[in-house]
Amino acid sequence: MGPAYRPLDATARAALPFRLDLPEGFDLDTGRPGPDFTIYSVRRGTTPFVMIYAGPASQFPIYDGQLAEVAGRASVVVTEADGRHAMEHLFQRATAPREIHVWVASLEGADRALAERIAQSVDLR
Repeated sequence: MGPAYRPLDATARAALPFRLDLPEGFDLDTGRPGPDFTIYSVRRGTTPFVMIYAGPASQFPIYDGQLAEVAGRASVVVTEADGRHAMEHLFQRATAPREIHVWVASLEGADRALAERIAQSVDLR
């Protein structure tokens, strides 16, 4: 049996309904498709940093925080001891996939800050 996740090459990434800044050393993988949705994972090695759902109806929001409408997307901002963090974003589209839901994986420190930056870089094509 092969790996659960497989990295997408540049051609496959260009065909996605969203774009993002993928830092050096990171892969965008897909591995959990459903009947009408796909879940993507931004990973460094085996560590997930950001998850992206593309489909008809996401589980947004998954984090408990303040909902903000910014730049055509809904974002959940969590306030913690070290400041405010945008933990997830939801884009809604007129065509399929109708929802693009982006969320930061459970990480700490510099990895989490990097994951937040990657999640913030996601935008619709």
